[in-house]
Amino acid sequence: MLAPTRGPYGPKSAPAPTFYRDVLPILQQHCQLCHRPGEIGPMPLVSYAQARAYAARIQKMTTARKMPPWFAVPGIGQWANDPSLTAAQIHTLAAWAEAGAPAGDARQAPPPPHWTRGWNISPPQAVFRLPQPVKLPASGQVEYTYEIVPTGFRHGRWVEQAEIRPSARAHVHHAVVYVRPPGSSWLKNAPLGKAFTPDSLLGGHHSSAALWTTSDILLVYAPGSAPARYGPEMGKYIPAGSDLVFQMHYTTNGHPATDQTRLGLVFDPRPPRQRVITLQLTNDSFIIPPGVRNYRVEVHGTLPGDATLLSFFPHMHLRGKRFEYNLVGRGGRITPLLRVNYNFYWQRSYELAKPMKLKAGTELQAVAWYDNSKHNPHNPDPSVAVRWGDQTSDEMMVGFFDLAVPAQVDKWAYFAERKPGGAGRR
Repeated sequence: MLAPTRGPYGPKSAPAPTFYRDVLPILQQHCQLCHRPGEIGPMPLVSYAQARAYAARIQKMTTARKMPPWFAVPGIGQWANDPSLTAAQIHTLAAWAEAGAPAGDARQAPPPPHWTRGWNISPPQAVFRLPQPVKLPASGQVEYTYEIVPTGFRHGRWVEQAEIRPSARAHVHHAVVYVRPPGSSWLKNAPLGKAFTPDSLLGGHHSSAALWTTSDILLVYAPGSAPARYGPEMGKYIPAGSDLVFQMHYTTNGHPATDQTRLGLVFDPRPPRQRVITLQLTNDSFIIPPGVRNYRVEVHGTLPGDATLLSFFPHMHLRGKRFEYNLVGRGGRITPLLRVNYNFYWQRSYELAKPMKLKAGTELQAVAWYDNSKHNPHNPDPSVAVRWGDQTSDEMMVGFFDLAVPAQVDKWAYFAERKPGGAGRR
């Protein structure tokens, strides 16, 4: 083993990392997506002065692997959008903070990344905004709010990138944008360009007619979720004459606000080879007993046709603890695809580094665990049994996942397929 080189003052140590040479490249690649002006991060980390002010906190959060936020259990699956830092990068940030956060030579700074102002996708070619701003109270529960926006598309459009941006992020539990094609009977009597709730439109005992639909999902947003960027020769399709239905779930936090969520779209000028469809594994019939720390809920489904599995997006509420997706093989043999230590405040998608081709009849399983005990600091009330419900004090169990199918096959045609071994829709 080589001995360290000795000088007049003892062993020579490596020079301390500097901001411009060593730290800024890490921040650009792993942090600035959220930590820049106007984004979800609580402070920007773009300039030296900004990063220096938070050097100790950067060290603490990255050493604990709390930042960048990523909740997939290591060793199960490989992910194209994993922002995790390497051990060497974590060491660099720690050494920089411990050395007093030196600036170094600004001429060694990498070129700044190009960000689209106000967006995390390429400059949108179309932006749809809630026509009517939604006024939110300081307290109480807010019923699901809908607004329908006609696209005015005279021709079908293929979506290459999409992003939902609430203007009142702190109040948005989730947002879903559906594509309602011409002739759909879903919400057919609802007003266009005006906010409404299921109760106001249909009456309380009919509100489920608004919540459940066969319309295709264009995009789902929840705190911490990323925009959609589809791979080469893939996209989502919006038929000519379609409407976009915004489903908004708002929460209150002691401060009134107004939200006018936007949707930005980037189109592919050429028809892709594959269409992306979003499906879900849902169990809405569970009852979580009071005080239970580890309650298990599962759901199964089979693919009616061949498809390529692209990504996952699990969704639960405040009692959510863990979530996993599995393949179920012969004899019930389980092959894990994704396991997540669930965090309601950072609901991420998990994009497979290598999309997985699946045959018709493939059985998928989603499993969720809930902590309804007093040991869960986020639990609204550990003394009550919990069922499926819209509000955060209730629970949900939804395992969204994206598939790629031939471009000419829409979701309805896909579920109509009956290939050998396929069980159709479940």
